[in-house]
Amino acid sequence: MPDPRSITPLPVDREPTLRVIPMPADANHTGDIFGGWIMAQVDLAGAVPAMRVAKGRVATVAVNSFVFKQPVFVGDVVSLYAEVVRIGRTSITVSVEVYAQHREADSGSKVTEAVLTYVAVDDNRRPRVVSAQQ
Repeated sequence: MPDPRSITPLPVDREPTLRVIPMPADANHTGDIFGGWIMAQVDLAGAVPAMRVAKGRVATVAVNSFVFKQPVFVGDVVSLYAEVVRIGRTSITVSVEVYAQHREADSGSKVTEAVLTYVAVDDNRRPRVVSAQQ
């Protein structure tokens, strides 16, 4: 039976920031992965380039947008691609695209898009200036 989700090629010009396989504990009784689980993975993936830019600790301060396009199922290979789209005085805004590959398929589909904002924080968890030398 063909995968009912629309087919989208995975990005070939970049490596995923995070790749994970959801397990049965991450799903509801019908096998659909909880949106909250996907949101947590997006937050982790977005934090990776934000921490690199901040050269240290960051805190999530805003979820600017979050769109669930297609369902994710137990056993799918979920690939998250994160890219910095804006650097402010203390903040870093990151765009994250999420693709899922079904167990038996070589192709995937874009399942989620999100934009999150992180703030660089010091050891006391107070905002600090992001270095201008990136």
